[in-house]
Amino acid sequence: MRAPTTRRAVALLVAVVLACAGCSATTDAVGDRATPTGGPPSPAGAIEVTSLPGSEQADTSCDPTASLRPQGALPGPNDLPPGSPMAKIRGQGKLIVGVDQNTYKFGFRNPITGELEGFDLDMAHQIAAAIFGDANAIQLRVLTSAQRVDAVKNGDVNLVVQTMTINCERRKDVEFSTVYYESGQRVLVKKNSGFTGIDSLGGKKVCAAKGSTSLPNIVNSASKPIGVQVPNWTDCLVMLQQNQIDAVSTDDTILAGLAAQDPFTEVVGKPISAEPYGMAIPKDQPEFVRFVNGVLERMRADGTWAAIYNKWLSELLGPAPAPPQARYRD
Repeated sequence: MRAPTTRRAVALLVAVVLACAGCSATTDAVGDRATPTGGPPSPAGAIEVTSLPGSEQADTSCDPTASLRPQGALPGPNDLPPGSPMAKIRGQGKLIVGVDQNTYKFGFRNPITGELEGFDLDMAHQIAAAIFGDANAIQLRVLTSAQRVDAVKNGDVNLVVQTMTINCERRKDVEFSTVYYESGQRVLVKKNSGFTGIDSLGGKKVCAAKGSTSLPNIVNSASKPIGVQVPNWTDCLVMLQQNQIDAVSTDDTILAGLAAQDPFTEVVGKPISAEPYGMAIPKDQPEFVRFVNGVLERMRADGTWAAIYNKWLSELLGPAPAPPQARYRD
């Protein structure tokens, strides 16, 4: 993908910095050190984290990416089983979906139109089309990474489509669709920084969003970086631009979007973890899980998945790969 012009990058930085004016460091996390307050202001909620209790051992008690198999032919919008979650959603008039607005090309707010758009958004629109016969019968609710699980558990949304990694810990609280995208965690640094990956960042400040799977991977790394926790991924980019941190580490998809917005950064190092994305759905709605998986099966087969990828991601990440294969546990 062609890098944005320097003028555009500087304009973006100025806009984001102005948006963060008045932000300050916080010390509200017990046992964590506050991000230093000298120099440019830190985003609200930014704290340094050197340990996350209970995160030392990954939960391997389940087969995380195995979901529920679709049953029979996918029903049309006018043939949804009475009393099913899909019929209830149709009755409420809109599919309510938790999304991001800070992940370029996946879930972001178009600066020209002000509309939310991206790969994840188009995936969600396909679920709406399957229920209503109208891809635009959808209500989007912006969530941070830390808000996603609770939003599903509390019934605030019907599902979350937001670069959300499937793992056993999260599956204690929510159910997941089959994998709709496969990513891996890497590192974003300034060009010519000399950093080559997470192993070269011992004692250095590495940023990730609160509630992401990325933060435990940072603080548990053998090189012992200092994790810096923020609400949103764009907060990490601003802190990197202002020399408040040394690197950002998360899914390569998210990092590629950040790098596309700042030509003075680059993604380095090999993947340090696998990050399979799934749509999060309430645990008490297995029929809806099977329905969503049926929609994903159709999208893989009829080329819709590839078309959405090419629309949003081909310039950013290269030609469309084969869609992730579905795995089922029943």
